[in-house]
Amino acid sequence: MPYTPPPELASLSLAQIAEQVAARKLPPVAEWAPTHEGDSHMRIDAAGTWYHDGSAITRPAMVRAFSGLLRREEDGSHSLVTPYQKLAIAVEDAPLVAVDVQRRDGALAFRLNTDDLVVAGPDHALAARGDADTPAIYLHVRSGLEARLNRSTYEQLAALSLEEGDDWTVTSGGETFSLQPA
Repeated sequence: MPYTPPPELASLSLAQIAEQVAARKLPPVAEWAPTHEGDSHMRIDAAGTWYHDGSAITRPAMVRAFSGLLRREEDGSHSLVTPYQKLAIAVEDAPLVAVDVQRRDGALAFRLNTDDLVVAGPDHALAARGDADTPAIYLHVRSGLEARLNRSTYEQLAALSLEEGDDWTVTSGGETFSLQPA
């Protein structure tokens, strides 16, 4: 079955974004406790490119499928998990990348490099890290997984912040998030 990506974020209402989010059925990786452990021979670089045995995975549907099996462990490491095995995957920064943001009805909706849609709010917080000269913004996605905003998405978010005021904060889902590292 071919993979059809969702429509462009800019063309969707908040209700349509919520429908897209609800339609993505992810496996319950947090509930699985596999007994077989190993190494996936995979890594995700800081730009969000996935590699297997040193070669980039160029099929977006494969990356999307693998991302649904991704879990962050209590020690901060990442694994690809099935009911039967847990395979370590090296992650240089965040395993996912936010590649677009749109404001809809008082909420900030993000598209990830896996075509997942995430609406910032109480369950999907934004966090500013780094320092004043090199800030980085991260979005909590699920089960400890985060997406780092790429440069253009960070610039979009900064512009939205300046539309709200000059305190470098944004509001989404009733929550206010600072864009300045603490």
